[in-house]
Amino acid sequence: MTEDAPHEESIGPYRLLSRLGDGRGGHRAADRSGRDVAIRRLDGAAGGHRPDIAAMRGVLSPYVADVLDGDPGAYVVTRFVPGRPLEEHVAGHGPLRGAALRLLALGLAKGLAAIHRAGLAHGGLAPGSVLVVDGAPVLVDFGLAAATEADDVYAWAATVTFAATAPGGGDVPAPLVPLLRAATAADAAVRPSAAELAEAVEALDLGPAPAPASAPAAPVPEPRPAAADPAAPPPAAVAVPRPELEMARGWARLLTILVAVIAVSVTVLMPVAGLALSFLATGLLRLAAPAPLRGRLLALGTTALSLPYAGAVAVAVPLAITALAAVDVVVEPLGAAALGAGAGTAVLWLAPGLGGPRRLLEEAFLRAARVPHRIAAAGVVLGLLAFAAAGAALSLTPSFAPMYGLQSSLENSLGRLQSYL
Repeated sequence: MTEDAPHEESIGPYRLLSRLGDGRGGHRAADRSGRDVAIRRLDGAAGGHRPDIAAMRGVLSPYVADVLDGDPGAYVVTRFVPGRPLEEHVAGHGPLRGAALRLLALGLAKGLAAIHRAGLAHGGLAPGSVLVVDGAPVLVDFGLAAATEADDVYAWAATVTFAATAPGGGDVPAPLVPLLRAATAADAAVRPSAAELAEAVEALDLGPAPAPASAPAAPVPEPRPAAADPAAPPPAAVAVPRPELEMARGWARLLTILVAVIAVSVTVLMPVAGLALSFLATGLLRLAAPAPLRGRLLALGTTALSLPYAGAVAVAVPLAITALAAVDVVVEPLGAAALGAGAGTAVLWLAPGLGGPRRLLEEAFLRAARVPHRIAAAGVVLGLLAFAAAGAALSLTPSFAPMYGLQSSLENSLGRLQSYL
């Protein structure tokens, strides 16, 4: 346990690592598999509000932290988002302008729209509940307090205004002013929905430069959202935006599979070198993930344990293939040994219990998936490499270089076993 959280070791099945430093009972933690998560206490839920964990898990957006687990009376667990709160980001970089401000306003609106589609409200949108990751906003701590969609829209305007004006009291870019005024209308019933805000922001061009000094300033609403009229009708229904997160995750999984195909193909072609490179790559991925010292030691231990796991599979597969000789299915001994090595590499990347490298790659590709030209380029390059590597593995003779003695021993031993069967 770190010095940041000395009084307890865990919450539920989650081992605490450190406080998140925001004063709301948040911790960075690890689940049973060692995956980093963020966990929030619910001891102080306002008005006895109990969050709907099932509905929260159904929120799909790259601009909202995924809810993984929870106990409605105790805690909520989300994926760990390695970003800085918006208030810290603005304090360090100054007010957002141009494309950066547009991305923030658009991401927040799309994130709220995803939350609202699940029948929930954020209830606590403010600069402290927005993390900035590679310039894009990610909403956290949603659904923990009773609120309405109109409250969230008001809070959206307050948060965007904060990002555009603080610190220093600058002006809001003129194209945003009408939207901010609509979102802070005194009559909650006439405020636009989050989906309508997203559509309107998407059509804006705020440009790369700050707005002219003469641009009219938007009224700066308080970060605390105003209470909506309970008798007011809900906002009008709008078309449901495309499920961006599912698409991005699909691309991330596909690219990760292509990396695994390349690694396995290279190992089939060059078993010794391929296994060594995959072992090194998966170990470096685990160590590269942000984690305290204890987490890094756990990563080293998991990497060390993965080698005998992969080795056992690498031995079992060629023996099973060779045993097919008993039913008159004959496979060339060197090829059987190479396929065993390829199976061992597949274990390093994809096997249950060793999914850390796969998840880390998916997270890296998920960040790239937000930029269409990057994901397209990565797909083309990895697809071509996977095709070429698989073709070479199927058509060329495996080489156990530099361990030629091992190659000869395996070929002779498997050949004798095959002849016996």
